[in-house]
Amino acid sequence: MEIGKHNFHIGTRTFIVGILNVTPDSFSDGGQHNSVEAAVKRAVEMVGHGADIIEVGGESSRPGHSIISAQEEIDRVLPVVSALASQINVPIAVDTWKAEVAQAVLDAGASMINDIYGFIRDPQLAKICAKHNAVCCLMHNRDNDIYSELIGEIKTDIGRGIEVLRSAGVDQSKIIIDPGIGFAKSAEENVEILRNLNKICGLGFPVMLGTSRKSFIGKTIGLPLEERCEATIATTVLGISSGCDFIRVHDIAENKKAAMMTDYILRRTF
Repeated sequence: MEIGKHNFHIGTRTFIVGILNVTPDSFSDGGQHNSVEAAVKRAVEMVGHGADIIEVGGESSRPGHSIISAQEEIDRVLPVVSALASQINVPIAVDTWKAEVAQAVLDAGASMINDIYGFIRDPQLAKICAKHNAVCCLMHNRDNDIYSELIGEIKTDIGRGIEVLRSAGVDQSKIIIDPGIGFAKSAEENVEILRNLNKICGLGFPVMLGTSRKSFIGKTIGLPLEERCEATIATTVLGISSGCDFIRVHDIAENKKAAMMTDYILRRTF
């Protein structure tokens, strides 16, 4: 898979996506990196710790978050993406569901868009990504959390998103899927997805897993936000063992080490 100018050989090892939120209100690191200087410093640090991709987010997706305008989101992320494009040598992804934001950041040097609404909410987004030959990470989400058959419905919903991308002209080789841990799912349903990741990985697309510090960990084993790193690592190892290709995390160094050891056991490479 080509992401920008970089070739990712899917199946050879696990790739680490570093989370860089430039928001005042994200659940884990809101307000910590919402200046260009602080964001660039953190991104450089994450690359030094082993991040293969830096993902910039300008709108919080925590429960109860407020939707901001496309212009406000652009004002937050565009200066950071522009600065990172000349200062780091890994691809830049942007977490957005808005076509206007995607247009701005792809023009500025980003090469991947992660849409938490699965490319359904803004019908122009997929077309913008196709025009730029951008990689699209399609995350599962929905407007309700009522399931008759959890894994089957997730697969069906993801399939609809893939159809949207393909109809817009996005090449199949540019699609990553994400089961959407923490979105429109209960804590137990998130655990059920982790137990069945092999079924998501069996859909034939690279899979990204995003569990980092999420509330289902706290609800499952009673941990506050600041004590969820080790539990996140457990899900990282499980995800890799189930076939996931990308792991999206805050704690790069710790998860990178776990991924390297797991890759060596499973693939004799890291």
